[in-house]
Amino acid sequence: MNHVIALDVGGTAIKAALVAPDHRLLHEARRPTGRERGPEAVVSGILDFAAELRELGRQRYGRPAEAAGVAVPGIVDDEAGTAVYAANLGWRDVPLRDLLSVRLDGTPVALGHDVRTGGLAEGRVGAGRGADRFLFVPLGTGIAGAIGIDGRIEKGAHGYAGEIGHISVRPGGPECGCGGRGCLETLASASAVSRAWAAASGDPDADAADCAKAVESGDPRAREVWREAVDALADGLVTALTLLDPKTLIIGGGLAEAGETLFAPLRAAVERRVTFQKLPLIVPAALGDTAGCLGAGLLAWDLLAAQQPTTPTEVSA
Repeated sequence: MNHVIALDVGGTAIKAALVAPDHRLLHEARRPTGRERGPEAVVSGILDFAAELRELGRQRYGRPAEAAGVAVPGIVDDEAGTAVYAANLGWRDVPLRDLLSVRLDGTPVALGHDVRTGGLAEGRVGAGRGADRFLFVPLGTGIAGAIGIDGRIEKGAHGYAGEIGHISVRPGGPECGCGGRGCLETLASASAVSRAWAAASGDPDADAADCAKAVESGDPRAREVWREAVDALADGLVTALTLLDPKTLIIGGGLAEAGETLFAPLRAAVERRVTFQKLPLIVPAALGDTAGCLGAGLLAWDLLAAQQPTTPTEVSA
């Protein structure tokens, strides 16, 4: 069985898989990143995990993986194969692609940004399948975006395309980790809703999922927290769709797990704000937390396809 190794590195856990050419996940596993032991330990854990998967593939299918793909958070230079910076992992300028290739005995390795990689999977085999232009926005600890155009994900000139979470929707609002104020992710991410609901409810352990349940039960405090988050999100999304004109807007991440408690008011809020713009389909992500591994697998298969020699076209005399 031909297969590739896929790794999705998050702030707290590494998800991994062996992925078939038809995108089936042949084997799935996960383990903690070990970030409390420092960035060197995180990198070591990634390399060890990949090596174990390579050996598993060899034993199970009689051959090693043909390539590997890895998705990481933060700032990524995928052309150089470098994990430039990730605040939640503490690393800087890690040549992860080369380190993995050496550890995997020369296996080709592709490196990508976690949100863009998840967007690649949603576009190819998930909720954006068939859409020539889409925007994938996961609402988690922060907010980022992946811009899908004709089957590829736009990186931009400097690798920052899609950073919708840092659009200022409330100028002068809460300070953001990026240094700005009133950024979308300070108001509408799952972590922002968790903070707001913990303060409003007086329960320091309350989170966004608890807020959604309270909204469904009719709690007026929860409804106000939710309304403010949805309004901020709609403002950011309308700015994005005005610039990008996507056919489909895919919302994922932890906040999207609230289902229609999120999507019904969000669709209405976006519709109220559009004027000349065409209203896109607003749909939930389809792949859940497998998107990162599926996307990393796609990176690996795409890398192999790009390395295939082309056959010269015969020219008749």
